[in-house]
Amino acid sequence: MTAPIALTCGEPGGVGPELAVAARTALPELPLFWIGDPRHLPPGSAIALIDRPDQALQVAPDLLPVLPHRFATPNPPGQLVPENARGVIEVIERAVRLAQSGAASAVCTAPLHKKALKDGAGFAFPGHTEFLAHLAGVENVVMMLASPLLRVVPVTIHIALAEVPAALTPALLEETLRITHAGLIRDFGLTAPRLAVAGLNPHAGEGGAMGREEIAIISPVLERLRAEGLTILGPLSADTMFHPRARAGYDAAICMYHDQALIPIKTLDFDGGVNVTLGLPFIRTSPDHGTALDIAGKGVARPDSLIAALKMARDMAAARGR
Repeated sequence: MTAPIALTCGEPGGVGPELAVAARTALPELPLFWIGDPRHLPPGSAIALIDRPDQALQVAPDLLPVLPHRFATPNPPGQLVPENARGVIEVIERAVRLAQSGAASAVCTAPLHKKALKDGAGFAFPGHTEFLAHLAGVENVVMMLASPLLRVVPVTIHIALAEVPAALTPALLEETLRITHAGLIRDFGLTAPRLAVAGLNPHAGEGGAMGREEIAIISPVLERLRAEGLTILGPLSADTMFHPRARAGYDAAICMYHDQALIPIKTLDFDGGVNVTLGLPFIRTSPDHGTALDIAGKGVARPDSLIAALKMARDMAAARGR
């Protein structure tokens, strides 16, 4: 790795700042730097202020390298301070610029509080992923949840279940499959990714008896991509896709809606799941949890998911380097 990972502060009133310190303690040799206001870190945190990302590589392993970004005001744990919303957005923008310039090898984002950003700064994006795509000038990206046990991609994400059939178009499914396939090659080092695609309906529609989306929408897309040489299984019955023997037969599971994808991975590896955005020109990972305002500052938040996100960012950067 030639450049360190940029770790954004996320919501300063959440668990992000304290988890950054804990992750540095757990990963002293992993090159990273934290972008945020040092006043928002836990009192007495062992930090080293830097002016440029490359200086993080010379910081002692028992110190958290901090690239300071001044916010409007201090922010007590567990509290949302609207005046600081603009600073949160600026930190993300700064991290992206550093990644695009090559000064950072990847961006790892701490959780946001979307309502706080909307109320405090008029934030117009549903979340991190859409904002990062906007900053990168990319129209279509894919959300992957990944752990050593399973990788899943939901085709439709944060919409009501009743809206899924209408949103599930051939174009969306094809774009999701292509981005996932390319991301597994570029960011995970797989030369010939194997994709398993779930059906929308129980038993993958059972030949049309329980729904026809598999026949009308899913199967034609899969057949077309198989003809191009992609290795794709499905459409498969989702209830038999996630036991150990089934998981051994593919590299990523493509699911039709949010819970179909996220329930399996959160059941198998709740603390080790990482949110990865595929399709960006830079690497982005994030822990798979929220701001946890209710426990912020109490010393009980677990850094496992952030540690996993930083490790995955490191490994993805190495894969791109190869």
